[in-house]
Amino acid sequence: MNAEVKSEMDKVFGQLLKQYRKNMNLTQAEMSEKLGISEKYVSRVETGIGGINKETLTKCMNILGISPNTMYKEFITHPKVKKEIEVSEKLSELSTDKLEIILEMAKMLKDLK
Repeated sequence: MNAEVKSEMDKVFGQLLKQYRKNMNLTQAEMSEKLGISEKYVSRVETGIGGINKETLTKCMNILGISPNTMYKEFITHPKVKKEIEVSEKLSELSTDKLEIILEMAKMLKDLK
């Protein structure tokens, strides 16, 4: 991956992490404590100045409830994958009960020939 693409990804990831952190009413200090990293590192990630390693990104996503689709959707160009992300985003707005119904419907559709 070239430096320009990595820099753009760092900025997008940082903005998303900041948005979700604020939505959960967490300070950078609280987030850094949950992650076991410095507050300065959290700040650098959120501003896109510093990159984030896979392990820390995964921890952030688990703490903040962010799906991989949300993190990477801006960089996806494959039409089918883009459509899957769109469906996933709509599904994330549904209750668990409604998700169970959708899952059953998907199973039935898969079995159709």
